Amino acid sequence: MKKPKIIRGLGFYVLVFVILIITVIMLSTDEAAEEITYAEVVDLFYNEQVDSFKIEGDTLYLTLKTPLADGSTMVTHSLYDFSVFYEDLNELVMQQKEKGILADYNYIPEYDTPWWLTLLPYVIMIGAFIVFWIILMNRSGGGMDKTMKFGKARTKLGNEEKKKVTFGDVAGADEEKAELEEIVEYLKDPAKFVALGARIPKGVLLVGPPGTGKTLIAKAVAGEAGVQFLSISGSDFVEMYVGVGASRVRDLFDQAKKVSPSIVFIDEIDAVGRRRGAGLGGGHDEREQTLNQLLVEMDGFGSNEGVIVMAATNRQDILDPALLRPGRFDRHIYVGLPDVKGREAILKVHAKDKPLSESVDLATIAKATPGFTGADLENLLNEGALLAARQNKRMIEMPDLEEAMIKVIAGPEKKSRVVSDHERRLAAFHEAGHAVAMRSLPSQDPVHRISIVPRGAAGGMTISLPKEDRNYKSKKEMEDNIVGLLGGRAAEKLMLDDISTGASNDLQRASAIAHSMVAKYGMSDKIGPVVFDTEDQVFIGRDYGRTKAYSEEVAARIDAEVHRIIDEAFVRCEAILNEHRDVLELVANTLLERDTISGEEFEHIYVTGKLPQETQDTALAAGPEPAQDQAAAPEEDSNLPE
Repeated sequence: MKKPKIIRGLGFYVLVFVILIITVIMLSTDEAAEEITYAEVVDLFYNEQVDSFKIEGDTLYLTLKTPLADGSTMVTHSLYDFSVFYEDLNELVMQQKEKGILADYNYIPEYDTPWWLTLLPYVIMIGAFIVFWIILMNRSGGGMDKTMKFGKARTKLGNEEKKKVTFGDVAGADEEKAELEEIVEYLKDPAKFVALGARIPKGVLLVGPPGTGKTLIAKAVAGEAGVQFLSISGSDFVEMYVGVGASRVRDLFDQAKKVSPSIVFIDEIDAVGRRRGAGLGGGHDEREQTLNQLLVEMDGFGSNEGVIVMAATNRQDILDPALLRPGRFDRHIYVGLPDVKGREAILKVHAKDKPLSESVDLATIAKATPGFTGADLENLLNEGALLAARQNKRMIEMPDLEEAMIKVIAGPEKKSRVVSDHERRLAAFHEAGHAVAMRSLPSQDPVHRISIVPRGAAGGMTISLPKEDRNYKSKKEMEDNIVGLLGGRAAEKLMLDDISTGASNDLQRASAIAHSMVAKYGMSDKIGPVVFDTEDQVFIGRDYGRTKAYSEEVAARIDAEVHRIIDEAFVRCEAILNEHRDVLELVANTLLERDTISGEEFEHIYVTGKLPQETQDTALAAGPEPAQDQAAAPEEDSNLPE
């Protein structure tokens, strides 16, 4: 990274040196030839010592046949008047030319040098120094121009984007779009609202998880209204210099007022809008000054000036209350995860420019992707397109999208990983335990795929896909979920008389569910319907000095209840696996032979206790397969989605 900088520095000094040399040459006079008197000139001609001569302007240049005492063969003389030289020596010159004594001569007519040509060397030198000064200022990163622009807001104008975004490009957010319709109407025809005395909201805060389309919705509002869209990130206001952030806030609103009606969009506003006074060392820092200026600006312009402030965040809990009050951000719109209908609509939007085969069913993909955001769904289709291109397909097929879905959930396959047969056997029984335990519990989601091929950090995985979206979970469902998570550990203990580290992630998730049941959802009969903990992320400035709202005795009772729930679930899981021991062993052995079992094949095995006929025929035709050392120990098992 430093080499180009060194080269630029060397080139700068070389350029300076070359220009100075050229300037010196242009300003210097030719003093190589000796200056002689007119009498000496006449003597040289009469003594036949002149080989040739030329006259340029008022200067006579003589080339001698015999060198002078100093060894020079050229002399010069400044003629006072050319006519005198012509009258005195013209006849002699003609005679010597006829005799061959004088080799050559030339009269160049005298001309007057223009005044601007005389000044040209000085102009070049002055211009060179001006160029050097500009280059030097740019190299130092300074200059008055940059200093003046330092406090300017780094806004991105919506008209700079090639494609205009409208509500047609936003899918899966019908309620959110309905909330913003009146803002679009106001921006199109503000006079209608003003005549009725209506006050349009000054600000709209979009709240929701990352990837749900908050920024896209804001751009769509501007696109529908046909107004200017000024976007900026919250981090662009934060600088190390005092007062810069506040200056950029003022400039942002000045720009918006000049191009009104307009929309100002501040992405990730929590970077500048955090609660004041929450710092460990006090509250008066540069960020809070910037926030104060933002509060003043949002109060400073009228409600009907044609400027709407929109902002997006996924941490509403840490925003300053003064920012959230009516008059600033009047309307809060939650942009959550799309439901099955919304996911299908999002998939259709992103599939417009992709060739899909007739086998692709976007509704099925939508049902199988609960918890996916709009960004996740776009990534899923893109991964499917990449998989199809890798196989030289002309169209994206359903298997490509199914594989892409699993890749997005669990990561890519790692078939090259080499492990021992013991570890593959351990992984097979671990995943078979998950599948059998989940299938035996009616409240759990159907098993979609079982695999001992490592993906990401997981040595194997059992994927279950829900039949429908769920907004709430019952106590029974959560207890069964814990039983399913403990299926891997229970199978290891039952079939191999040993346990491994592969259940670490399962135990972590099971413990988190049990703790939430006791301390958050009030599902413990011994503790009662009391909430002790929340899932809010720790905000250091606000929560640093906060202590637990319950005693150590209550904490011990909570821990005891968590242990009880886990222990009872493990006992239930062992009983289920003992009851279906034959199915468990058959599933594990099939995984050792084939690495992967589909949901349909597993269902047939669980119900009949036998492999599907097609699978049996394939296995007999192929013969016994050697152990494939390509699966890792199940470091991080996954029952996805949760």
